[in-house]
Amino acid sequence: MRWRIREKGFTAELGTDWGSEDFRRRYAAAVNREKPGASAARTIPGSFNDLAVRFYALHLPTVSASTAADYRAIIEPLRLKHGDKRVAHMRARHVLEIKAELAQTPQKANKTLKRLSQMMDLAVTLEWRTDNPVRGLKRFPTDPSGFHAWDEGEIAQFYEVHHMGSVAHLCMTLMLYTGAAKCDAVMLGKGNLRDGRLVYRRRKTKKNPEGFEVSIKLHPYLAETLAHVRAGAFTFLETENGRGRSVKGLGTSMRKWCDKAGLPLCSSHGLRKAICRRIAEVEGDVYKVMAVSGHKSLKDAQRYVEQFHRETKADAAIASLPSGAKSERNLTNHPARFVKSSGKPMKGRDK
Repeated sequence: MRWRIREKGFTAELGTDWGSEDFRRRYAAAVNREKPGASAARTIPGSFNDLAVRFYALHLPTVSASTAADYRAIIEPLRLKHGDKRVAHMRARHVLEIKAELAQTPQKANKTLKRLSQMMDLAVTLEWRTDNPVRGLKRFPTDPSGFHAWDEGEIAQFYEVHHMGSVAHLCMTLMLYTGAAKCDAVMLGKGNLRDGRLVYRRRKTKKNPEGFEVSIKLHPYLAETLAHVRAGAFTFLETENGRGRSVKGLGTSMRKWCDKAGLPLCSSHGLRKAICRRIAEVEGDVYKVMAVSGHKSLKDAQRYVEQFHRETKADAAIASLPSGAKSERNLTNHPARFVKSSGKPMKGRDK
């Protein structure tokens, strides 16, 4: 029995011995679209290349294709520069040098430190070293809010440019009124409509193959927009040729549509945040945010409530304050309450 990997038109032989050193080298070469050969065979045992091969074999099968590509985008530049170096020789000062080289892109630097720390944890497990040199090193301060969440003005501006019946309008409305991520939005179709509801399973990672089921009532405006979809369409966002739209293709198209509408800060991911913002502003209920967005982590959903419902609470607090000169009568710490008419402090039971 021989093992082979096939992915999007690429195929490569992985040998006969599952999990062996040779198998891992072949697999690491294959995920980088390289045919196994001399470059894989020259991998030095205990080197950063060797560790990357093992890390890929352990983690890439458990994550989505987009996440796997993100892993490779971070690790491969390190392999090119440090691939033949022994993992046991890495020190904290070497990690600081890597961090300093990425200082102009702090978010990428932090992601690099995160992946590098995961790899060093694996090296400790393999008994290649006794410590993780990345632990304890500070990350660059970054904006914790992440992707920009569309505000109501930006949403209106997009609709002013892209009208009902266009693919851009359809994509915008579908994601805005469902909170679906790109990987889910491209899969949605009429088969997901059941008794006035839209039902689908989130496909963020492979850790839960079935995904987290989301079942939401179809918003009237979304229903009106979906009425423009071609009768025989298998998915809502199919291409002009009737084929399914890819996740990458949807992201690229959304970028063009946003630029055309004069919205450089907006993105498809920001639409998911927009619906969470809307729910948080109106309801302030973290569980309602989770029910629509499909978040499984209470901590992740709580961010929206803390960030956006705070303004609603502040408005209500200000509106509840008394107005005019009569308001002084309701102040609990008015100085006159603590002195006698003579101006001397009150004592005992008179306080």
